[in-house]
This record gives sequence, structure tokens and C-alpha cells, in this order.
Amino acid sequence: MTDKKIIFFGTPEFAVSILDGLVTHNYNVVSVYTQTDKPKGRGNKMQSPPVKEYAEAHNIPVFQPKTLRDDAVTEQIRAEAPDMIVVAAYGKIFPEELLKIPQYGCINVHGSLLPAYRGAAPVQRCIINGETKTGVTIMRMDAGCDTGDMISKADIDIPACMNCGELFDIMGKTGSDLLINTLPHIFDGTAVYEKQDESKATYSPKIEKSGLMLDFDRPAKQLHDLIRGVYPYLICGCYQNSEKGRKGLRIAKTEVCLGKGAPGTVLKADAKNNSLIVACGEGALDIKELVPEGKQKMKSADYIRGRQISEGDFLSKE
Repeated sequence: MTDKKIIFFGTPEFAVSILDGLVTHNYNVVSVYTQTDKPKGRGNKMQSPPVKEYAEAHNIPVFQPKTLRDDAVTEQIRAEAPDMIVVAAYGKIFPEELLKIPQYGCINVHGSLLPAYRGAAPVQRCIINGETKTGVTIMRMDAGCDTGDMISKADIDIPACMNCGELFDIMGKTGSDLLINTLPHIFDGTAVYEKQDESKATYSPKIEKSGLMLDFDRPAKQLHDLIRGVYPYLICGCYQNSEKGRKGLRIAKTEVCLGKGAPGTVLKADAKNNSLIVACGEGALDIKELVPEGKQKMKSADYIRGRQISEGDFLSKE
């Protein structure tokens, strides 16, 4: 606990976990900055970021500037006279002028073991790339993209079945605990700042929807990692081709299994065991949950029982 003033910047659920840690431990969060409300769903209803909803529920002032590269925004933050700015998955680049304002710096809770996976999508990319370990790094921000000095780290294991949403949940709790343990050392001057090794730096660009169509010529393990690497925030898709025609299909949950056949061919449709096996370039995917075109997510068994897919059908990227 401290009376030093903190401004918090963050947007998604991961950031809520970090903010909640500060609030629960009675840190003096004077304001919150988050992204603007966005239209969502079929009705395009405006939806507030999770951080905004949390802050308003705890009576913390919320600001949603469209850009931080605005002199008025900089002066507003300067007028709040923060001792520290804490950032967690905010989603906008900080101008250098803003980084200079707080006495104790701008502290970022980053979802990787830096210098690996700098950038916009470290949690998703580490799963997509088949990593078995990741973590959280507390760092002091500078003008680069996640290039600042590291202060503390915590490791997190990634089981082969874990999806992006599940990893974000663990990362939020881990990051919150790590931040609360690190802040006293920053404030009392005992924190140790470690330069990043640029030779080991890797980047994690934003996930583009155009990259989510499943190419069954690829190995099953790669497709499995892609599917779980974006779910539940995004869902990978393909086309189902059968005697009944062609329709879109999105894949929510899979397992890697044995199987041989022309890539994309449905080798097995077993409702009893909830098993829908599709041949890939190497091995096969056992689809466990899917989203048929125009319908809600369901178990593969229900789709099979409805005679919507059969052995011999063909799944394709295009």
C-alpha cells in the first residue's frame, strides 16, 4: 500500500486482473485510461472495454482518448501529477513526452518472457508457435516497442490443450501478483533494472483475421496450435464440402491424433465418442467443438447426429 498516485492504462480482461490487484491492495489509483467503446455483435451495440466497466464499478475516473499523441491529453495527465503510470495491454503506443511525466516511470506488465515476443499479441503467438513455456515481465517503458529495462519475471507453463483465453486468465493472476511484489522495490529504490538482450528479441504482430482460415495441407499440430492460440477471442474457419453443397464451418476445439488420408478429408464421424477426425498434411485433427454457419457453438457429436457431416466430406481453406 502507498499514497503515491498511480494512473492505470489497460483495456481487456487481462488488464482488469492487474487493475484489480492494485485496487485490492489499496494502491492509490487516481484514474484509468482505456480504449474507446466499440460496436460488437450482430446488432453492433456499443460495448465498453472490460477495464472501463471495472473502473466505473469502483468509482475510478475513466478517460478514453482516441489517441495519446494529443497535447491536451498529455497536459491532462501532467495535471493529475502521477507518481507512476502502470500499463497492461492498453493497445496504443506511448509518446516519449508522456513517458517522462511520472517520477517512478511508466511500468508495463507484459505477457511474455522478454525479450521474446515483444509486440501486440505475445500470448496468442506463443501458443500458435507451439511454445510450452511463457510468462510475465514487469518492465520500465521506453520509447521502443517493449524494449525497456526488465525488473521482474514469472514463468508460466503452457499445457498442450490450453487455449488463449485460459492462458490469459492465468497470466492475469500471475501478472497481478508479480506487480504487487515488484512495486515496493520500485518505490523504495531497491529494484534492479536489467537491459534486454537485443540478439534474443522476437516479435509478435497483431493477429489478422485473414490468417485464420485452416489449410489442412499443414501438419495437424500446427493447426491445433493456431486454433487454440486465438480461441475464444477469434475462431478459425474452413469450408465444408459435401454432396449437400458447401458451407462455412468454424473450429473451436481440437486434439491432435493419428490418421492418414487426403488432407481435409473427414476420416471418421463418430457421434458416440464426440470424434470428428480430419486428415492433415501430417497426422490428423480430432474436432471436438465447432460452430456451423449461422448457428451457435456445439459439440461435434451434435453436428454428426444432425447428419450435417459425414465421412468422406472435405474441409478446405477456400
